[in-house]
Amino acid sequence: MIIGVGIDVAEIDRFDAALRRTPGLAARLFLDRELLLPSGERRGPASLAARFAAKEALAKALGAPAGLLWTDAEVVTEESGRPVLSVRGTVAARAAELGVRGWHVSLSHDAGVASAVVIAEG
Repeated sequence: MIIGVGIDVAEIDRFDAALRRTPGLAARLFLDRELLLPSGERRGPASLAARFAAKEALAKALGAPAGLLWTDAEVVTEESGRPVLSVRGTVAARAAELGVRGWHVSLSHDAGVASAVVIAEG
């Protein structure tokens, strides 16, 4: 059963400018595994914008309650390249309250826009 669906878009250049302009913003939004590629290089702006869109979409799928922490949701990339969500803390608590048992996430970026869809399944 679908408990919630969320979708979000982020303008890549605008998101990148915000990260450059605001020291510490990346650390408030992302965990280290999200910021870095397996090679140790920092992810590009399109990838980070898509991950941020996924976190926004996740919040919407949960009903956008106050008090969710950005770093309590992590977009992890499997070896196959498939993105998956890992949740803890405030996000896991809200998901448990709603009966969420699994997640589906899709990320995309093209023409200067990053997007994400998240489905919360019970």
